[in-house]
Amino acid sequence: MIAIDPEGTAPARPRWFALDAPAMREALSEAPRLIHWVARTDDIDGARRACPIDLGLAHPMERGAFRWRITIPADGHLPGAGILPTLIQWADERHPTDTMPESGIRMAALAGAHPEPGAMHAALAALSLGETIKVTFASTPRLAALLRTPRGPVTL
Repeated sequence: MIAIDPEGTAPARPRWFALDAPAMREALSEAPRLIHWVARTDDIDGARRACPIDLGLAHPMERGAFRWRITIPADGHLPGAGILPTLIQWADERHPTDTMPESGIRMAALAGAHPEPGAMHAALAALSLGETIKVTFASTPRLAALLRTPRGPVTL
């Protein structure tokens, strides 16, 4: 989960994932929701160049022993209104989930809707993610994930 730290210092730039946008703040004040996704890549610079829609610059990050690069649009917006992913490239094979206990939860499907599904399909294909998310038409962009859990399926 990503959220604004109410006790944290406001950054000098717009927050990632459109968290400073009034419409996003209003939507998230109603309830938590799935607004975006992140895709791992082994070549973040090549993927950025291949994508016909700007995903933002690749910024170096680190926390503890982990180091990675992640795409962040300068204005903090969600690429493709959340349908296109933020890209992440880990510095090595280690991943934060490697030390987490097994939850039994698996992603079964990711789906989105967008007013311009053709543009989203083209961008996803350029990122080699065309089979990862199904995108259909809708006048308002939206994202959904189907999870398989030990207690049964859950849709976000």
